[in-house]
Amino acid sequence: MTELTTHFLSIDIGGTYIKHALINRSGQIIFVKKEETPKNIEEFKSCLTGILDQYKGQVKAVAVSCPGKIDSKEGVVYHGGALVYLHQFHLKEFIESYMNLRCAIMNDGKSAALAELWLGQLKDIENGGVMTLGTGIGGGLVLNKALHSGSHFQAGELSFMLLSTNVPISLETVAGAKGSAVNFIRQASNLLKLEDPLDGKKVFEELEKKNELIYPLFEEFCRNVVIVIMNVQSVVDLQRIAIGGGISAQPILVEEIKQQYQQLLASAPVLENMLTPVEIVPCHFRNEAGLLGALYHLLEELEEN
Repeated sequence: MTELTTHFLSIDIGGTYIKHALINRSGQIIFVKKEETPKNIEEFKSCLTGILDQYKGQVKAVAVSCPGKIDSKEGVVYHGGALVYLHQFHLKEFIESYMNLRCAIMNDGKSAALAELWLGQLKDIENGGVMTLGTGIGGGLVLNKALHSGSHFQAGELSFMLLSTNVPISLETVAGAKGSAVNFIRQASNLLKLEDPLDGKKVFEELEKKNELIYPLFEEFCRNVVIVIMNVQSVVDLQRIAIGGGISAQPILVEEIKQQYQQLLASAPVLENMLTPVEIVPCHFRNEAGLLGALYHLLEELEEN
């Protein structure tokens, strides 16, 4: 057995890239590579086998983080988030058959929560959560120091939280739309008349200057995120919630979310008196969250067996 066979392969499937990494049992990433995410299932299978071929004979097992509703026991992907062609794909079985190794699969938002539970902001927290801000709002709940998946593997899918009492329900009013970082950047870019409709870097440069053209939009976006946090807090009473997603790399984001949280509590004394405030922090892991969280889930499964 070579030294590398004590390591694990972790794969993070995203809408734009598929990242893959060699990681040891303590969570140290040896190296990371990435490939462009394919556009259909046949190209995806070809890309995935090409990745797996790079690690044959070098790893003990395979961990996967994937978008969509994931049956982590059976290893089946449902819906697949932006990758709709993954719907009903038996991803675990595909990898195990190809590699003749154990494989474990976890939803990407829950993987982020597991990464924080293992080595990040939730490491010493009894009850906490992760909220990932991207196209929608993903995340995961850690209750009694363990990931809470729910009865149907969909606990923490915050995008589907209703933020309006209007019927019929408009998808523009659910949490995934009103708390979408992508939607916010697109709207702000439009107000700034930027050539790139998703120029997040330029948007945040202007936010740092308190640009009055877009700052009210930013406040509204953060307030929507806070409403989701308050709803979650009223149900599961968390100690800490970590904000993730690419946008969380901007310090002003968590600062404004905290500001909006305090303003909301101050506007309704009964909430301030009855609900213990949750601590709001940025995630420790960003680009590596899916890779590490998926591995943590794999290690848990290996220990159980």
